[in-house]
Amino acid sequence: MKQIIKNARLPNGQKTDIVIKNGKIVEVVSDWTGEGEIIQLPKNVYVSPGWIDLHTHSFPKYEPYCAFPDDIGYKTGVTTVVDAGSCGSNDIGDFFKMSEQCITRIFAFLNVSSVGLKVRNELADMSRLSLEEILKANEKYSDFIVGLKARMSASVVGNNGTIPLEIAKNFSRKIKKPLMVHIGSAPPKLVDIISLLEQGDIITHCYNEKADNHMFNDSGLIKNKIKEAIDRGVYLDVGHGTSSFSYPIAKRAKAENINFHSISTDIYERNKVNGPVYNMATTLSKFLALGYSLEEVIHSVTEMPAKIINKREIGALQKGVLADLTFFTVENSEVILNDSMGNELLAENLVKPYAVMIGGKYYECNSNEFKEGYKCQR
Repeated sequence: MKQIIKNARLPNGQKTDIVIKNGKIVEVVSDWTGEGEIIQLPKNVYVSPGWIDLHTHSFPKYEPYCAFPDDIGYKTGVTTVVDAGSCGSNDIGDFFKMSEQCITRIFAFLNVSSVGLKVRNELADMSRLSLEEILKANEKYSDFIVGLKARMSASVVGNNGTIPLEIAKNFSRKIKKPLMVHIGSAPPKLVDIISLLEQGDIITHCYNEKADNHMFNDSGLIKNKIKEAIDRGVYLDVGHGTSSFSYPIAKRAKAENINFHSISTDIYERNKVNGPVYNMATTLSKFLALGYSLEEVIHSVTEMPAKIINKREIGALQKGVLADLTFFTVENSEVILNDSMGNELLAENLVKPYAVMIGGKYYECNSNEFKEGYKCQR
């Protein structure tokens, strides 16, 4: 039987009927007159393609960067979580098996280090970078793996500079998938990292305020390099996280038209419980408070991340795609929200998840349900 969401309120304010059958969208029309099960929604509820969080840590094996996918996924309005390098080739099989037991849709950027985040300096030992193991993992889990991940921070690479990144780029070319690059404290310097990135690659933590490594360092040199990278097809991802999102940097970037492509959380158990991330809805509310429109914000967690990871069967409201939807409200309520640096911003409109649909199955959200104190599974 068909399911019909009547008068679905879209982020741009328009209304439409969404018709679903066998887990897929079969029609998006102004006035559906056929038969089917009507899904009734309150008038204040918006409907969008299912939210996609491009940067999470949803592999629950290694602390502290771990979380259970459903706790940061469908329960909080996110229908698809993309893990950003929590595991490497050693653990990708375990992660894939776990993903099959979850309600939330899951994909992964494979860490170029075979051990992933089992250690914090995974790129200090170059013997952990194996093209053979990357190729084997990608062949076996080709749909699950959407790209590779390399963390470019001094504490991660040790004395290796950009060499791990150069190797990672070679790996990503071999498997013909993008490379997501974490920007942290130098060395290596952001200006040197940018020059190695190609069309389709992703800079995450793009609005960080690391003292020696953010986009407005060096009297405009890095800013210009960032613009050149965007022009050649490199994507900017927010990757909020515990220490990687700054309101001052985000405000200046908006003023200078250096806009993000995707909003992601870099969420894991600790910053879910203790903040400043909490969930995707809170992160989206911050960007509304920064002056972006609801339509722009939702586009950045639906169509854009689907494009970035080349998963066109999600992230859209059109005939033939999977029926992954997020239902949410925008409530007028004044709340102070913090960035990663402790800076405050007054938010007057709060995004709150109401429910999701994943492959045509409907689930209510419980975004305030936190299991404080429990540990990810080792």
